[in-house]
Amino acid sequence: MRLRRQYLTQNDCYRTDRTIQVQGVMVHSTGANNPRVSRYVPGDQEMGFNTADNHWDRPGLTKCVHAFVGKFADGEPGTVQTLPWTHRGWHAGGAANNTHIGFEICEDGLDDPVYFQKIYEESVQLTAMLCRQFKLDPLAEGVVICHAEGHQLGIASQHVDVLHWFPKRGKSMDDFRQDVAARLREDPEPEEPEEEGGDGGVTYEQWKEFMERYRQELAQLPSPDWGLEELERGVAQGFTDGQRPQDLATRQEVVSMIVRAEK
Repeated sequence: MRLRRQYLTQNDCYRTDRTIQVQGVMVHSTGANNPRVSRYVPGDQEMGFNTADNHWDRPGLTKCVHAFVGKFADGEPGTVQTLPWTHRGWHAGGAANNTHIGFEICEDGLDDPVYFQKIYEESVQLTAMLCRQFKLDPLAEGVVICHAEGHQLGIASQHVDVLHWFPKRGKSMDDFRQDVAARLREDPEPEEPEEEGGDGGVTYEQWKEFMERYRQELAQLPSPDWGLEELERGVAQGFTDGQRPQDLATRQEVVSMIVRAEK
């Protein structure tokens, strides 16, 4: 499996900063004859670059998935992760957004068996990795499904993917689930592929996004019992508002608290 990361930080979905408890994986396909992942992400030297400025890393779109599986710049298949796996995506058009990771397989003209076999195997490996990470049973009802099956279950909008494509190449979603399960049996705990940013690591912008999210998580934590009395006294004396007791303090906040305490 070939996995890279390029989060769509300008997409409105990413900016909602909502998370889910992962209960399944939903398989989509793009419905357009363009098998390159760079159609949907800004790209880089390995993935290829989007030169038309029509990728999904921009505001105003009402869709966003967790990953795309398609051709990289060298013509070989790969996966680019575009949202954190536990982020709530906009891919199902229904309740599955609250429960399922969604990824898109980049379609070609649906007439190339070689491309299909490669991209199918990449998708199996990706789904097996996610099932392993989130302790999902791919054979359990409603866990690994495609968009069309999601609609049949009443948790996704009316789309045909991937049932308009897989049968053309002699595959069904039951085959896909069995292949994912077989991969899990063959390699119960393989070394996970390294996830890379667009430049071989996490970009500065991504680091800032992570830091902001971390700060927000800290801000929701209550005061520990051992410090509760002091916090209440500080609020009563007026040198702190008592909010965000577990968050990081800036130098300005520290100075302001000291000055207020002196008063």
